[in-house]
Amino acid sequence: MADPQGFMKYSRADAPKRPKPERLQDWNEVYLHEEPAERNAAVRTQATRCMDCGIPFCHSGTAGCPLGNLIPEWNDLVRRGDWELASDRLHATNNFPEFTGRLCPAPCEAACVLAISHDAGGAVAIKRVEETIADMSWENGYVQPSQATVSSGKRVAVVGSGPAGLAAAQQLTRAGHEVVVYERDDRLGGLLRYGIPEFKMEKKVLDRRLSQLRREGTRFVTGCEVGVDITVEQLRAEFDAVVLAVGALRGRDDKTTPGRELAGVHLAMDHLVPANRAVEGDGPSSISAAGKHVIVIGGGDTGADCYGTATRQGALSVTQLDQYPMPPSVRDDDRSPWPVWPHILRTYPAHEEAGERRFTVAVRRFVGDDDGHVRFIELQQVRVEKDSSGRRSVIPVSDEVEVLPADMVLLAIGFEGVEHMRLLDDLGISLTTRGTISCGSDWQTSAPGVFVCGDAHRGASLVVWAIAEGRSVAHAVDNFLTGSSNLPSPVIPNQLPLAVV
Repeated sequence: MADPQGFMKYSRADAPKRPKPERLQDWNEVYLHEEPAERNAAVRTQATRCMDCGIPFCHSGTAGCPLGNLIPEWNDLVRRGDWELASDRLHATNNFPEFTGRLCPAPCEAACVLAISHDAGGAVAIKRVEETIADMSWENGYVQPSQATVSSGKRVAVVGSGPAGLAAAQQLTRAGHEVVVYERDDRLGGLLRYGIPEFKMEKKVLDRRLSQLRREGTRFVTGCEVGVDITVEQLRAEFDAVVLAVGALRGRDDKTTPGRELAGVHLAMDHLVPANRAVEGDGPSSISAAGKHVIVIGGGDTGADCYGTATRQGALSVTQLDQYPMPPSVRDDDRSPWPVWPHILRTYPAHEEAGERRFTVAVRRFVGDDDGHVRFIELQQVRVEKDSSGRRSVIPVSDEVEVLPADMVLLAIGFEGVEHMRLLDDLGISLTTRGTISCGSDWQTSAPGVFVCGDAHRGASLVVWAIAEGRSVAHAVDNFLTGSSNLPSPVIPNQLPLAVV
């Protein structure tokens, strides 16, 4: 059993970061690569804080982990130093814990019983423990290909190689199906490759997992847009089932603000993709912040990614704007009671490095020079109101206008859903009013034998939800092809998406 006094003996300690001047000079991960013995001892101490409480909300799909990760189990195994069994229990519910350990905002920690009281020292550092188990698994050779012993004779096409597509592909390959993953980009990984900056997850972490999938038998085809390079007729003729894991990459734009047409005003992904390509060795980024005053509009994860990227590219200044008030630093029990996801100020490592964050402000207009390039923004204090239908209104609270220099503006204001593509048209699949692809209780779309998972189904969400939906759709496809399935499936809703955390 767990140490019932562990949380009283030890305080929460997050992973140490590299010095700011050092990490701003490269694209390597922010967190310090500690010596294994030192790291393992520190993480065992953190795992000891887990109480293995009677009702572990941390792995509840409603408030905590959508994957149902067996968090108390592997926390206690780490406490006892049994890293191999901890790896087994972690991989039992999560195909890619090295991804979630680095990228997930950890709803499990928000739902941890120790998060109720500040006097308890804060939630268990679950994410740190998870990442360390995953890294230890690779270092000690616990991660090996898991190959099917019997072939089903069925073929499945997975469209998209992001975390949802990869999770579905790995599960289906292990069930004995022949799986081919199609990716329209030149490299695999989807947003893991070209959306997530290197300083959040080095791509060698992705590549070693892709190597495992290949050795298990999953095939990959890059540079192929399904619906164009391979037609729907060919897809139907060659495969017994199709999984759509195409993401929700249609960026939300700001077409109403005067000056939006100026050069230098970009959607966030138009900045992040070439920046990631530059790190991959494809040559200098076509949209660089070097020597520029940069404005990032939007206060979420994507905005923080743009923030850290611009800083590393050598921006003169970086300012991130948010229309909403600054959230409290601690949970407001009236607004977001435990164990729900708390409305609090989230500070990313990029925010600690340089720049400034501004709240309750909105751009009145973009101002350009004679060459049609943005040079300034006009800023106003605002408040956001919502009517009974949930429609937002951004209302200026003062006539005072502040002018800020802006040589580059990055719009990180969310995503509107699945991109319009010939594949969906030819399959006869229409998007919902949310820009997503709907499905039935069996994860099957309106097109027979075609299934959907991940952001394409939920809308832009978390990596942990993508993996959970990939595992669930694999179970459904396996059942569709064979009449039953032994594949594990997280217990998550698949018809009405929950609010994005």
